[in-house]
Amino acid sequence: MPQVRIPAGVFVMGDSSGDRNPGDGESPLHEVAIDTFSIDATTVTNEEFARFVAATGYRTEAERFGFSAVFHLALAASPADILGQPPGTPWWLGVRGADWAHPGGPKSSLEGLGEHPAVHVSWNDAQAYCAWAGRRLPTEAEWEYAARGGLGGAKYPWGDDEPGVGGAWRANIWQGEFPRTNSLDDGYLTTAPARSYEPNGFGLWQCVGNVWEWCADAFDAAYYGASPASNPPGPAAGDVRVLRGGSYLCHISYCNRYRNSARSQNTPDSSMGNAGFRTVSLDAHEMRR
Repeated sequence: MPQVRIPAGVFVMGDSSGDRNPGDGESPLHEVAIDTFSIDATTVTNEEFARFVAATGYRTEAERFGFSAVFHLALAASPADILGQPPGTPWWLGVRGADWAHPGGPKSSLEGLGEHPAVHVSWNDAQAYCAWAGRRLPTEAEWEYAARGGLGGAKYPWGDDEPGVGGAWRANIWQGEFPRTNSLDDGYLTTAPARSYEPNGFGLWQCVGNVWEWCADAFDAAYYGASPASNPPGPAAGDVRVLRGGSYLCHISYCNRYRNSARSQNTPDSSMGNAGFRTVSLDAHEMRR
């Protein structure tokens, strides 16, 4: 995976625009120093994930569990393959046979999706890929610093304008009435190719929208209040892991987490059709461990 070298620097981490979601822990604002690191220019693509699977024979957790979460309008499966529908989020379906190679269910494939981000990949799956590639997941602080692209305090990687201002879409999010009608103004119901729209000031593509990205950290909504001022590693322990960046399902009326500072979380064995990851190169110290 092509990478971008991110220069060392100091930034203010957290929500400065007032758009935070209650309980996500985007405050207090705090200054953080980050050392130089290299991060993938895009999320890991289906093509690259397929190389990992071919080289190792790895089976993702969705494959081992036999199902994964699919957005209802992306379903490509028989009714008998629908295993459940959460009452709180009825737009999600538990689908037998949905996995990274069958993102809509057993009747789907990766044809034409080689350059799209790999999805239905759990945090544990991402860790397995990293072990094979000699990489690691970014810390949450590294992710936010890189996503900002040098624009301190901005709401989005490109600035403060909303993604569709002027009719030129800057991110792959939901357009229309969620979750029933997507106007497809940007041409995508689900994922877009990883190198869509414009890269940020550091040269990273689609840090917000498209797919959620796993980070290394355990999630703690109170962590910012005690975060170290230099290269924070995240909480020492926790049952859930951080996700960053939002996805193609985000909409300001429902999930305005397609922002630089927005946070979410899920269990490390969870997989869904709108989450992937990007990796960071190991530094000399990490390689010696």
